[in-house]
Amino acid sequence: MGMRAAVAGASGYAGGELLRLLLAHPDLEVGPVAAGSGAGKPVTDLHPHLPQLEGLVFAETTVAVLAEADVVFLALPHGQSAALAAQLPADLPVVDLGADHRLASAADWERFYDTPYAGEWPYGLPELFREPLRGATRIAGPGCNATAMTLALGPLLQARLVEPQDLVTLTASGTSGAGRAASTSLLGSEVMGDVSAYKVASHRHTPEVRQSLSRLAGADVTLSYTPTLVPMPRGILATCTARTSACEAELRAALQAQYAGEPFVHVLPEGRWPHTAATAGSNACQLQVAVDPDAGRAVVVAAIDNLGKGASGQAVQCANLALGLPETAGLTASGVAP
Repeated sequence: MGMRAAVAGASGYAGGELLRLLLAHPDLEVGPVAAGSGAGKPVTDLHPHLPQLEGLVFAETTVAVLAEADVVFLALPHGQSAALAAQLPADLPVVDLGADHRLASAADWERFYDTPYAGEWPYGLPELFREPLRGATRIAGPGCNATAMTLALGPLLQARLVEPQDLVTLTASGTSGAGRAASTSLLGSEVMGDVSAYKVASHRHTPEVRQSLSRLAGADVTLSYTPTLVPMPRGILATCTARTSACEAELRAALQAQYAGEPFVHVLPEGRWPHTAATAGSNACQLQVAVDPDAGRAVVVAAIDNLGKGASGQAVQCANLALGLPETAGLTASGVAP
């Protein structure tokens, strides 16, 4: 018998992905499975791809239910995790997939969110901020777009190979990143055959990315970020640029040095560019870098699965570190094709 993992918000896309990963985990097993409006419904009504959970019913999301587990995953909408987490035992490991505990600045929180500021937890991006996660009892999972952008630009800023000012990023994201709640703008007939920008100059991952990249750069960064919605269910392709006087070989060497030995982040061979399909169903991030000599800019492209490395896979990776388990347990860097 492994340690029991509770999932709050288990009826959503990230919650369902957590359940799928836990079913294959050698050291963790599915414990309490809680939902809000889905409470009382059979789990397989919403997650028919998980037949092993036939007969299991979503529980009410209460402290008593979650506290029965050895580790808790909070896959709740932004603003709903903090009050619940504050009531859980202090020694019970909790990984929050939402935004509630990502930001150090109360002012940034108040600008982008409409609930009270709850403080900052260790940031769950292991490849760049691993040590605070070992044995931690509270971890804030990064946002999906933030994960891709930070993995792409972080090592270059840390190596002082790109300038911290005038960072420009564009992400193309699948529809599951918006969650499972019904929305007219996410209907198939609205999204198919269309690409659209959204939350231009106001996306809530912006302060999170600025915070992480500033820490790695040792200086405040400026960032212009534009997200786009593309007609695919899952995946993120992030194109990130920064001013540089370095050559491509120097940039590549910095990325390779940072991610050497990392099981989930891969710098692709020269000439091969990341594809979202190549990371689907995995906890992998694929990276490629080039220099635009006319613009004097480094261009780094990252691909991840927004529900994998961008959410649930990364949450499991963080939980493994918190619990002293092998970091790769229950996870894969191999995607699903075609």
